[in-house]
Amino acid sequence: MPVVHVNGINLGYDDHGTGEPVVMVTGTAAPGRIWRAHQVPALKAAGYRVVTVDNRGIPPTDLCEEGFTLDDMAADIAALITHLDAGPCRVVGFSLGGIIVQELLLARPDLVRQAVLIASCGRSDTLISAMTAADLALADSGITLPPRYAACIQALQNLSPDTLNDEEQLQDWLSVLELSPVSPAAVRGQLGLQRIGDRLSAYRKITVPCQVIGFRDDLVARPALVRELARHIPGAAYEEIPGCGHYGCLEKPDAVNEIITAFFTRS
Repeated sequence: MPVVHVNGINLGYDDHGTGEPVVMVTGTAAPGRIWRAHQVPALKAAGYRVVTVDNRGIPPTDLCEEGFTLDDMAADIAALITHLDAGPCRVVGFSLGGIIVQELLLARPDLVRQAVLIASCGRSDTLISAMTAADLALADSGITLPPRYAACIQALQNLSPDTLNDEEQLQDWLSVLELSPVSPAAVRGQLGLQRIGDRLSAYRKITVPCQVIGFRDDLVARPALVRELARHIPGAAYEEIPGCGHYGCLEKPDAVNEIITAFFTRS
């Protein structure tokens, strides 16, 4: 994995394929490699060069234990696009990555040609604020949850009832989640950024064409919040995929990929 020094930090990224570039920004505690299973192959097959990023707090990118902001993370993506001489390019953001991209669209619209915002929002409501406070309390407690318990909690929070009711599929998910536990303390800096103020009025100033994607069974970025975001971005298109939760990019990857590639071909 290449590591480049930009914006005052060492930033890890992967570069796949050739063609017009697409930069993909993932969510809280997730490494850039989560895109490899489904989105990277689909976009490469469609003729794109795909750049995936490890955000601050995810090695080999610097942990930045002194703390950081959404503006810092948006500036990281801007600096990487500039370093790669890739702008203006297409950018995809999921969850916290979507919020990072939204801030990038305001700060450096010249670097982005089109943006896809997946399971993102424009404000933290009561539930998101409560969940974030709970995650921060766990991180600060020093308690490490048993991996099997943590896997069950992640499954309940992030998967759709369709997946939870499919015993064979669920067992596969639980095995993967148990083998790849997330330490809240290790990503504490990212956890705090999930709790954002109301940015909806600011997002009315976005001028870059946007496609917003929601997941009907998402308990984290619930569809009402994602639709609300789309309404506040001028000209944004919105599509909602049934039968998947917050991990919809992995539960229904073909549907996600079809929306992304169809949107990209419209410019």
